[in-house]
Amino acid sequence: MDQDQRALWDALPDGVVIADGDGVVRLVNETARRMLGNQARPGAALAEALILQDQDAQDWFSAVRPFDGLTIRTGVPEQAWWLPDGSEVLVSTRLGRSRVGGPVEQVALVLRSGRGRARLDRDRSDLVATVAHELRSPLTGVKGFVTTLLSKWDRLNDDQKKLMLTTVATDAERLSRLITELLDVARIDTGRLPLYRRELGVVPAIERVVASVRAGTARTIVTDHADPDLVAFADPDKFVQVVTNLVDNAVRHGEGVVTVTTGPGPAGIRIVVDDQGDGIPEALRARVFTKFWKDGVRGGSGLGMYIVNGLVRVHGGALRITDAPGSGARITVDWPAVDPRP
Repeated sequence: MDQDQRALWDALPDGVVIADGDGVVRLVNETARRMLGNQARPGAALAEALILQDQDAQDWFSAVRPFDGLTIRTGVPEQAWWLPDGSEVLVSTRLGRSRVGGPVEQVALVLRSGRGRARLDRDRSDLVATVAHELRSPLTGVKGFVTTLLSKWDRLNDDQKKLMLTTVATDAERLSRLITELLDVARIDTGRLPLYRRELGVVPAIERVVASVRAGTARTIVTDHADPDLVAFADPDKFVQVVTNLVDNAVRHGEGVVTVTTGPGPAGIRIVVDDQGDGIPEALRARVFTKFWKDGVRGGSGLGMYIVNGLVRVHGGALRITDAPGSGARITVDWPAVDPRP
């Protein structure tokens, strides 16, 4: 192997070890040498070069037996192994045969640091912790009030009972909403979100959403429709979910008057929601659509905008955040008016 080829192998971010059919190492790149040490060198026996052990302290060569087993075996899927210093290494193996059923003539291994998987495990742990926190908060309220009602029912008057039961119902609704959001996130991520699309009157749907949000806030919400007969092609429930999230976010996180505008758009129809708050800095706008992103200390699960963006995209639309005229944030949704599928 000339110097240029050696430099190319050494430039790879993952470790590479290649042995011939006799189990003699022919190539070890720089990354693999850093992982395995000096015994991993061309000319060494593969069994001695790989100082890897599983959780039962069995070495890689004895466990995998690359030159034995079924003659149709072509490789070993990625597995976790450990170096003597306790570092995790993810190893994939390819067994080369010149003909089907023939002997193994080449063993090629790729070694990848386990730090990436450790980071993924930490992300999963953070996800579990966040979900557990969000579920525990309303559940604590439900448990506390139910316990009080059961233990002190005869000593409570009707107004106290009604207040506690109302609080329990509110917390239960919050739990149900959070579970629904988590299911929507899972379905969006896996592409298994069920959609029942049809033509939908945009203005009546938006007016129903605005009326519902108005009933729960003192903020002023104004609507402006360029065409009362606008039609979108959408799953009605998902369309309402998108609009409800956008208007509710504008009410909770913005200030002043919230304005909802509809009209024709490049994709079919355009929905614009403006508030008069502080707006969203440009550097943070991409993060708004990530899971569990929250605006400062304000409440919510942090899943709303992630779900909204996913629902808009799965319908073939687009969503973006800009500055509203004057001040505040503007969220623009371009939604197809006809079925975008072939």
